[in-house]
Amino acid sequence: MSGLLQLCGLAFALVAFFSLVFLLARRLDNYGIVDVAWALCFAPSVALLATFSSGALERRLLLSALVTLWSLRLGLHLWKRVASHHPVEDGRYVSLRKAWAGSLTVKMYLFFMAQALIVLLLCAPLLSPMENSAATLSVLELAAAALFLCALVGEAVADAQLARFKADPSNRGRVCDTGLWGLSRHPNYFFEWFIWVSLALFCLSSPWGWTGLLSPLLMHHFLHRVTGVAYTEAQLLRSKGAAYADYQARVPAFYPFPFRRTQTRSNP
Repeated sequence: MSGLLQLCGLAFALVAFFSLVFLLARRLDNYGIVDVAWALCFAPSVALLATFSSGALERRLLLSALVTLWSLRLGLHLWKRVASHHPVEDGRYVSLRKAWAGSLTVKMYLFFMAQALIVLLLCAPLLSPMENSAATLSVLELAAAALFLCALVGEAVADAQLARFKADPSNRGRVCDTGLWGLSRHPNYFFEWFIWVSLALFCLSSPWGWTGLLSPLLMHHFLHRVTGVAYTEAQLLRSKGAAYADYQARVPAFYPFPFRRTQTRSNP
């Protein structure tokens, strides 16, 4: 099947899927479930591309396995978070409800469709290695796969460290600044971005593989300017005040860097 037909089929499937998720979100009165759906839908999306592509089977299986591991881990992590708060909605969606009060249904549906578009844009470059018929994996592809697994472990460790910190009642009102959170204020976002850097490197060994470079650029923009760092920082400043401002002064926002901790901690 041609690449264009595959992308059209995937686009149709994503629109149908996120439409169903939208209906479920309305029924549950919790639009935050779209985050879970967004993460989990990458696994079937890449499986669909791998099934109808004609490249070397080994490469298709490896790429599918990598993306599926990431998709399921992140999706299940987000599922636990949303389920633990339900019926209380994530603050982002509470804010959107207020901002879109006059036309909530239409604007929220368009928001869900935007998630489908993002998935499509991130998956599209993966067609390049999926169609690559070279029988042997290149050194770059193997290195990219290793980097992917490192990023996956890093993201999982960051999430686990934060969850463990929050689970301790003695840390209530404090800022997590230990482990990976002492090197970056958002190590989970950094490793999430690095997932897509490694996938971009994997694509580079295939014809038209340079299109994979668009994925980490897109993800970097969203993590910094849309739903990631900017929103989270504003929310934490409101909730933790001076303790978080001190944390901002000591620890880099995104890229891990161990040598900036010059000020004393102001955690209570």
